[in-house]
Amino acid sequence: MTTTRTHERGEGKIGCIVSLLVFILLAAVAAKVVPVFYANNELTRAAEDLGSRAAFLNAPGIEQQIRAKAVELEIPEALQKGAIDVKVTGDRSGGTCTIRLNYSRKVDLYGAYSFTLDTDKTVSRPWMDAR
Repeated sequence: MTTTRTHERGEGKIGCIVSLLVFILLAAVAAKVVPVFYANNELTRAAEDLGSRAAFLNAPGIEQQIRAKAVELEIPEALQKGAIDVKVTGDRSGGTCTIRLNYSRKVDLYGAYSFTLDTDKTVSRPWMDAR
């Protein structure tokens, strides 16, 4: 004698489909947002690293390298005038390098929603002449 499942209701299917749709939606949003946040973080790290090398580079050289990193990371907003400001203070034995990144990036989420990511970061690093 075999039993058949003619009275099974299948209640778990809707929850699975809804969960799958939510997961797909979150993955699509992450595909747009994560690269923008990653690029901003990498540019900030590059500014911190270059600020520590002020003994070997002058202010225009540091700014040029930060701009090159912005091109590499595809951040055109950082290339606009006034977006990167570099000031090196001190004498030949040591001082401070201050780098200010100030720009805004618009993130479009497939036309349904958009937001602006404002980056206003100031990095100040002491340096000593190691020559």
